Amino acid sequence: MAGALTPLAFAPFGLWSLAFLTPAVLLLTWRRTRPRRAALRGYLFGLGLFGLGTSWVYVSMHRFGGLDAPLAVALTALFVAFLALFPAAVGWAFARLGGGRLTATTALLLFPALWGLTEWIRGLIFTGFPWLLLGYAHTDAPLAGLFPLVGVYGVSLASAVLAGLTAWALDAPRRRLAPSLGAFALTLALAWGLGRPTWTTAVGEPLSVALVQGNVPQDIKWLPEQRAPTLRRYLELTRRHWDADLIVWPETAVPAFAHQVPAFLARLDEEARRTRTALLIGLPVREPASPRYYNAMLALGDGEGEYRKHHLVPFGEYLPLRGLLGGLLDFFQIPLSDFTAGPVRQPLVRLAGWPVGISICYEDAFGEEMLYQFPDAAFLVNASNDAWFGDSFAPHQHLQIARARTLETERWMVRATNTGITALIDPKGRIRAQAPAFQVATLTGTIQPRTGHTPYTRWGNAPAVTAAVVLLILGWGLARRRD
Repeated sequence: MAGALTPLAFAPFGLWSLAFLTPAVLLLTWRRTRPRRAALRGYLFGLGLFGLGTSWVYVSMHRFGGLDAPLAVALTALFVAFLALFPAAVGWAFARLGGGRLTATTALLLFPALWGLTEWIRGLIFTGFPWLLLGYAHTDAPLAGLFPLVGVYGVSLASAVLAGLTAWALDAPRRRLAPSLGAFALTLALAWGLGRPTWTTAVGEPLSVALVQGNVPQDIKWLPEQRAPTLRRYLELTRRHWDADLIVWPETAVPAFAHQVPAFLARLDEEARRTRTALLIGLPVREPASPRYYNAMLALGDGEGEYRKHHLVPFGEYLPLRGLLGGLLDFFQIPLSDFTAGPVRQPLVRLAGWPVGISICYEDAFGEEMLYQFPDAAFLVNASNDAWFGDSFAPHQHLQIARARTLETERWMVRATNTGITALIDPKGRIRAQAPAFQVATLTGTIQPRTGHTPYTRWGNAPAVTAAVVLLILGWGLARRRD
């Protein structure tokens, strides 16, 4: 039950206190418990957390991936069962290294270190799945002040410390409640205070932007007879805003390869140049005389360059272990499901005279992979197509992840999506404007280019991971001395 309540800490619910209360409940169940039993309880917590929190995987597989319901349920259950191994590993290690005792050492050093490191590892192995990290729940909480210093993994570490304080206090409230409340309040106040300074500075004049949300249903998007109506819709919506400095279309807004619609692109480019507007559009591009093709964002008009998606979604955009799983693509009725990854580091696209940090869809969940773009990137663009997940938790969770990237980098983000959630996000992670989901819409507003480094853009995840390793060594060493 504690695990199943934890997703309520994240968007769209925003009950951020659950991000330390439910792990505290889990920690209390590990008192005087052997490693195998602690691992089982951690696994049950993980089944609740990911079973509810990533239930949208079923939606993408069944409704839009074309899988029969029983097979989609089975694959989603397998995915959840794998993710649940991470909190199980925390439980086993906590009981093994800490002897199952709930002391200040194990609760405030060992547990946060183990939780933080397993989240970081989960974001790396098998291409990574850094979703539902505890830190993301704190975008509207006092701990948000830590984002520009130590990133989401550092905020997760701090959230785990709060969980440890809570469990330690509840284990013996008469003796521990007062000091734990003091430490709790001090931690929140310190994090809030650290978030007050501004690390970056505004440069140049504000830019007027327009984000086009075509709202093309995923199940008809790639039908040949829908290509012309889709292009016409985006063109008509765009022509209403040629007075903007920047117009952005979503991921694969153009349902055709660039070489299949040269006249359409030439017309767009000509109109954008005539109005001195930078236009960024999403579409697949194929290399000449090559089978390789890419998920790309192309700059037209007062823009220059092309960005090719680097971090692809396994099974959705490419097939891992092709030699073993070559026939699996036949099960997934997903158009263009064999993309090639773009280079890890790419020249920054320039829009309206500014270098820009671009991510496509899922890529913005990997903040460390975007760090090469700084301090040059004046603002961020995320183009996405969350239509794959329908009206589930996923679009809301994804928007919260995007907000964390703006907090870490202190940059504006323009986020253009096919069906929602299209938004303008300021450098403090606040949503300044948002388009209604599942409607044809154009979101307009103003953003301010910025320059400079935050501690996170300069050092990345190294401080958070180093802190977790130090806490682990200290916690293990002090726990062994008590034996």
